[in-house]
Amino acid sequence: MTIKEKIIEAFEKSNELTAKELTTRLGVSKQMVHLVLSELVAKQYLEKLGRTPKTIYRKLKSIPLKPNAIPLAINATEKEFLKNNFLMISDTGNLLEGIEGFQLWCEKRNQPVLKTLQEFIKTKEKYQFFYNNEGIVNGSQKLKSTYHEKTFLDEIYYLDFYAIERFGKTKLGTLLHYAKQGQNKFLMNMMMQKINAKIFTFINQHEIDAVGFVPPTIRREIQIMKFIQENLNLNLPILEIKKISGIIPIPQKSLSKLDERIKNAENTFAVTDQRKFNSVLLIDDAVGSGSTLNQIAEKIKNKEVAKTVLGLAIVGSFKGFDVITDI
Repeated sequence: MTIKEKIIEAFEKSNELTAKELTTRLGVSKQMVHLVLSELVAKQYLEKLGRTPKTIYRKLKSIPLKPNAIPLAINATEKEFLKNNFLMISDTGNLLEGIEGFQLWCEKRNQPVLKTLQEFIKTKEKYQFFYNNEGIVNGSQKLKSTYHEKTFLDEIYYLDFYAIERFGKTKLGTLLHYAKQGQNKFLMNMMMQKINAKIFTFINQHEIDAVGFVPPTIRREIQIMKFIQENLNLNLPILEIKKISGIIPIPQKSLSKLDERIKNAENTFAVTDQRKFNSVLLIDDAVGSGSTLNQIAEKIKNKEVAKTVLGLAIVGSFKGFDVITDI
């Protein structure tokens, strides 16, 4: 069920609601709730009463919820494939998974659904080359091809790519992007359901004895890295990594040159832990060049905090993998 459908259902039951009540009930961001409410008011399904912050929305008429339209030619295997691999957030803040989202994606681009679905499946199959038996991506060769003798991470992995050719963000990439930008706990929880087991399996397989979470650069009401740390609830020591950036924080993604990213990471984080470990895992939400994790790994090794440092990102950039092989 989409966020829009959930809001409609809530009004069918309660008739009058505030945006705050909907945000609390559904666990979604204020921005998404207000987007949907504005659409429903414009279509005269709801009326808006009062002024901020004492605004109430009242149902004017019932709204039939339309069932998902599933093309008959799409078989159960393809439907399951889309459910596992495709998600989009519409312009009005609706979360659309699987065939429902894919149909809308195709409609917006005037693409035939069935033909485009086969192309999407083939594209995903090409990228499957980069995933190991555990279903994660090893980006170590990409990192070494970038930093050469200045590579301090022993290995780096992604749970998934952030985006793929033509079709844009992956399902996990979409969840992370909108969860982070929209400060959306509902999407954060969806993301955690997808990544929890993989992270625990990775930690056990690599005999990790301490974990470090990369501190956020930009101040936000809900910090996604803090959310990940709290929801993983690992029974392991947490490495002390401090943010030491200047008055105006500069996010890595705003820097285009590699040397700028390295310098930024060098002067943004400090490892203050005095304990000794064998194998440390650094976790970040998204990795582009890998400079943040690599520079933190250098600081860990210089202070002899750990012998081995691995990196794990929720999503990572595909750029640079063509150095390894051509898909």
